Amino acid sequence: MRPSGRTPDQMRPIAIETGFTVHAEGSVLISFGDTKVLVTASVEERVPPFLRGKGQGWVTAEYGMLPRATHTRGSREAAKGKQSGRTQEIQRLIGRSLRAVVDMTKLGERQITIDCDVIQADGGTRTASISGGWVALRLAVDKLMAAGLITEDPITAQVGAVSCGIYEGTPVLDLDYIEDSNAHADANFVLLDNGNIAEAQATAEGATYDEEALLRLLRLARIGCNQIFAEQRKAVGR
Repeated sequence: MRPSGRTPDQMRPIAIETGFTVHAEGSVLISFGDTKVLVTASVEERVPPFLRGKGQGWVTAEYGMLPRATHTRGSREAAKGKQSGRTQEIQRLIGRSLRAVVDMTKLGERQITIDCDVIQADGGTRTASISGGWVALRLAVDKLMAAGLITEDPITAQVGAVSCGIYEGTPVLDLDYIEDSNAHADANFVLLDNGNIAEAQATAEGATYDEEALLRLLRLARIGCNQIFAEQRKAVGR
């Protein structure tokens, strides 16, 4: 039995509240159990210098945790004067994951920045950020299309992400903090609703594992992401 009482293939409750802030073109508060992330999408009519004049857009992401998102207070990275390696790794992952489902030429010469701010952390903050990021991105793109600023939908698929791991010898879905901190193996899968894989991160921490265990983790991830896709569609009214 898992500490939470969930079965191995059971997700934590997923909640997605759209329009959480009034100024951003797309915003959502996404919850995976006790993990809560505020995600906003901001549209800017400019692109990074390396894309100027090329007729295509860009999607990027930033990620951060509020000081009391965790059990003890963490220092603000702005106060330290630099981002941690973990923060940089996560925001690059979020950006890559969302760019995997965007046709940049259809977006035009504009940038959409996805800001992911962790309000409360209980494991899976990066996967919640990616899953909520797609919703915020979808809402922002819908506004661009409604305004006639783009004529073709640049979003090619849904993308969602979920963590899996081997806890007490059993592959389990959607790790919370207790499981994540004690797992023998930890994996994050970023999947598309068309069945493709955007990214897979799998690490042996307490013990190595075989190919069958990896495939079992992937199968669990597909179960979880199918639930995420359904919640995303519900959130954006599709």
